[in-house]
Amino acid sequence: MYLVNKEKINRSLSAKIVDARVAQVFNTFKDVLVTSSFGTTSAVLLHLLSRIKPGCPIYFIDTGYHFEETISYKQRLTRLLDLNVIDLRPDPAEHAHTFKEELWEDNPDKCCDINKVEPLDRVKEKYKVWMSGLIGFQDSHRNSLPIMDDDNELIKFYPLIDWNSSLVEEYIESHGLPEHPLKEEGFDSIGCTHCTSKGEGREGRWSDFSKTECGLHR
Repeated sequence: MYLVNKEKINRSLSAKIVDARVAQVFNTFKDVLVTSSFGTTSAVLLHLLSRIKPGCPIYFIDTGYHFEETISYKQRLTRLLDLNVIDLRPDPAEHAHTFKEELWEDNPDKCCDINKVEPLDRVKEKYKVWMSGLIGFQDSHRNSLPIMDDDNELIKFYPLIDWNSSLVEEYIESHGLPEHPLKEEGFDSIGCTHCTSKGEGREGRWSDFSKTECGLHR
């Protein structure tokens, strides 16, 4: 049904405010996978979830290479919003290999596959829909995504994809939510320490490579 009515569903969701979008998907689909990177814009979706679907599992991929500030921010938001966060971690031996070989230097795609993609793959098969907080203004690829998309593996739901930076900032401020501590230092998009530098949008991610995505959101 989803494949047949894909355009109709996107038109319907586009006309709704984000709260209604999130509620509609939870009401329509039984199994919804929710992930968060606890990055600079993550507080918006996390706050919405805490109100619309309190207690729902929220998966965080702990690559072992996060900034200390990200882990602290995750802990703070978890307490503040009473979130049910589940950590996903890579295979210890494979992760150790990426550390020993400093794989992020020469093969960042493989490093991301081991530390991000594979841990999430272990739980994805339990779900039909994947909800994440991607926002279109961050780069041209994300700006082209619809609210709901299908990659023949999962239905992907991006309730904030048509938001801009002003809406994000206004939401965080109006609800008294804390910002990621690295935001004021010039980091707009934050991933692993080795592959993140200061910059607007996602320009600080893998800045020495043509790579713009970790592989989760190809």
